[in-house]
Amino acid sequence: MKLLNFVIIRLTLCLVIGIIIAHYLELNDRIVCYITIGLVIITSTYWLTLQRKINRTPYFSLLVYASMAAIGINTYNIHDEKLSPLHYTNTNFSKSPNSITFKIKERLKPDIYNDKYIVSIISLNQRKVSGKLLVKIKRDSTDRTLPVDAILFTSTELQNIQTPLNPYQFDYSKYLELKQVYHQLYISQNQILILSDKVTSVYGFADQLRATINEKLINVGFDHNVLSIINALLLGQRQTIDKHLYNNYVNSGTIHILAVSGLHVGILLLILNFLLRPLLYFKHGNVLRPLVIVILLWLFAVIAGLSPSVTRAVTMFSIISIAMHLKRPTNIYNTLAISAFLILLIKPTYLFEVGFQMSYLAVLGIVSFQPICYALFKPRYWILDQPWQIFTVTLAAQIGVAPISLFYFHQFPGLFFISNLVVIPFLGLIIGFGLLVIILAIFDLLPEFLVTTYSFIIESLNHFIAWIAQFEDFLFRDIPFTTIQVIFSYSIALAFLQAYKAKTFKWIALFLIGIIGFQCTFIYNDINNQNDAFIVFNKSRYSMIGLKQKDKLIIHQNLNAQKLEVDNIIRNYKVGKMIDTVVVDSIQHVYRFNNKTILVVDSLGLYRVLSFKPDFILLRNSPRINLNRLIDSLNPKEIIADASNYKTYVKRWRVACKHKKIPFHYTNEKGAFILR
Repeated sequence: MKLLNFVIIRLTLCLVIGIIIAHYLELNDRIVCYITIGLVIITSTYWLTLQRKINRTPYFSLLVYASMAAIGINTYNIHDEKLSPLHYTNTNFSKSPNSITFKIKERLKPDIYNDKYIVSIISLNQRKVSGKLLVKIKRDSTDRTLPVDAILFTSTELQNIQTPLNPYQFDYSKYLELKQVYHQLYISQNQILILSDKVTSVYGFADQLRATINEKLINVGFDHNVLSIINALLLGQRQTIDKHLYNNYVNSGTIHILAVSGLHVGILLLILNFLLRPLLYFKHGNVLRPLVIVILLWLFAVIAGLSPSVTRAVTMFSIISIAMHLKRPTNIYNTLAISAFLILLIKPTYLFEVGFQMSYLAVLGIVSFQPICYALFKPRYWILDQPWQIFTVTLAAQIGVAPISLFYFHQFPGLFFISNLVVIPFLGLIIGFGLLVIILAIFDLLPEFLVTTYSFIIESLNHFIAWIAQFEDFLFRDIPFTTIQVIFSYSIALAFLQAYKAKTFKWIALFLIGIIGFQCTFIYNDINNQNDAFIVFNKSRYSMIGLKQKDKLIIHQNLNAQKLEVDNIIRNYKVGKMIDTVVVDSIQHVYRFNNKTILVVDSLGLYRVLSFKPDFILLRNSPRINLNRLIDSLNPKEIIADASNYKTYVKRWRVACKHKKIPFHYTNEKGAFILR
């Protein structure tokens, strides 16, 4: 049967197209709603009046697909909270302190200085409103974390979420927009008043249960690193994982096991099927067992935080579990499409989340390419067959996620097959054993030898992951990969799959055309990358100037070698602009670029004895100068100040430039200054 022959798959694709259209185009929600209703009425009328002739005409199919795309657009608009008249952005809130009552919805991973939460607003300046905010609470000696569902009051100003200040930097504001978060609060512990800490939702119950489990596990003797892995593997919470340990999992190619997904839920389904087998001996056991399994799976999903990956996995395996007990044959492509269809109807913004995309692509890779890979070699003996199956599953999953992984993360773990070959067989043991440990710990029945044994298993896993991660030569970093290359990659994979199955000239030709197109993207990128640029990057407390010359980048900076080596600003620009060579140099006093002269004035404040008139002046390291005199003396076109200057100086310079009617560019507000 052909890959795209199923109606549910086509309908899901139309829904996806509609969501994408609504996301990238600002459409009038009322007009879209009227069009959707009209299309549904026309399609229904067409079906009722021409049932027997429907298969003979393509118009009905076109109407159905158009209706589904319109439903996708409408679904996205319905879930767009900003369209609600009660949303706080539709009220006249001031920049001065506002009285805000809010409720904790989600606890995020804290940073060094702040605890972070996603909250829903209850009232703003005594007016009932809706919407979400990012709240950063300054950490203090009490180290108190707030429970989910807690209701708090504060008086502070709403602040915009910082947009990227350097080229190709991760846009955290766009990421939060997908969660419908548009502003943030910076507050300290003494600025908040807790009005209530009662549990009022299933999320609050789940958070309370996780807190109880963690407290019990700490009391029985689990250390921080072991506990953080238990939280990730079994409770879906990665906030407490040490940064170095997390990077080890990333570099070894096993980070996917720390995100509760299809692998974990599949193992859990097998365990539940085994444990609940006795229910089949009761009357209506065939109905009771799948019902209990589905309830337990969704309870696990709630405890794990209902992330896109776990929601997708639990939806899919719920459908599989029901189909298994109904003795109905299931097609994995239809099952995936149904789960995606249901999830996107409820949470359309999940479509744009990396976890959701990678989760589906990994499963599609496995079900599509694993049989092909496995057929290449069929071991006779079980001891060889099992590792070969794991290897082919891992390889197929990598085929599914590699293009999009390169696009988002720009790295590829060369030893993924070795790490997964060891980790995956023991994941079932770790999850099964872990569930037993948690249940016994909740009832205070966990013996010390089980604590020691399970800790040893987790620590052995961490040591193995760290050993794999140390082979940095096999971790390929900073790989440029564009959207066009992602599209061509998946087009090639689809064409290959169809050519392998159908063995027709059409698909073979499309496969070869895809390869040629993919090769052409490198030529296009190379031609598109010939432009030179002069960049003043934004680097807090330091100065960093870049000169791009085709595929070469010369960095003039005052950082020490250790900080420069791990600096993401250079790495992001290098990947984004496909730079082959990076050269480091010291900062100069004068730069010439495209017949423009840039004068750098540092802490010494020297500028008087000049034989030329600069076009731009860069102020760095807080020079003690009278900017009015400098402007009168040199008459520049624009003044630039980087993030190495004192903010009080910048404030004074801004006033002087405004008085002299000269543009002033402060990188810490407007982002990197770029001349092309």
